[in-house]
This record gives sequence, structure tokens and C-alpha cells, in this order.
Amino acid sequence: MVRIDITYEGDLRTKATHTPSGTEVITDAPVDNHGKGESFSPTDLVATALGACIATIMGIVADRHGVDLEGMRVTVIKDMVAEPVRRIGKLTTVLHIPVEPDEKTRTLLERAALSCPVHASLHPEIEKPVTFRWGKA
Repeated sequence: MVRIDITYEGDLRTKATHTPSGTEVITDAPVDNHGKGESFSPTDLVATALGACIATIMGIVADRHGVDLEGMRVTVIKDMVAEPVRRIGKLTTVLHIPVEPDEKTRTLLERAALSCPVHASLHPEIEKPVTFRWGKA
């Protein structure tokens, strides 16, 4: 169990504190939803969590198999929908992986990415395409 404490700071801004480490994250409502857009929105953090989770789970599996993923980049594009309610409609993830492992290891890493807990926790109506780009391109 991990406790996160959140304080509403007013003006559509929150401060979240990760109690085990004391690390703080500020959120702000996006401009298109009455906010200033000066920090991550709550839904931006969902997109961030997805990309970070995929990278972390791939890193765990890569370490087990002696693959160095240092320099891997993950881009997540968040698309919102307005109907029937405002929510995340699609999270498109593109991974740029600076290595070209053998087919067996590549399959293991791709399966690991798609099994990350955040990916598995997202509502099934959210589209979650993931693209893997292997090599130094």
C-alpha cells in the first residue's frame, strides 16, 4: 500500500505528495477545461503513468536478459473525447528502443510492455495502441 496525499490549492490546482518519499507533484486543469495549463493535468498524469510503467516493466525484463535499454524514449499522445462524458479516448504510445535484440528477446520485451499494470488497469474503452521502433533510428 502506498499513500498519496492531495491538497486542493485553489484555482484548479492540486499538490499531491507521495508520502513514502515526500516527492510532490503539482497538477493544473488544462486550458481547454477552465485551467491555466501550467502543469500536468490529472489526465496527463494518466498518460505519463502509462509510458513510465511500460518503460519500467520493459526495463525489469531487459535486465533479466542482459539487454541495456538505456536511452529508450517513450512518447504518449493523449486524445480526449467529450461525449458521452469528458474522458481520455486514446493513448497512443510509441517506443524508440536503441537496441535490436534477437526475435525471442524482442517478443519478451514487447509482451512485458503490454502487460504493465497501468495498461491493464485502463478502462477497455480507452484505445491504447503501442508501436515499437527498434534500433538507432
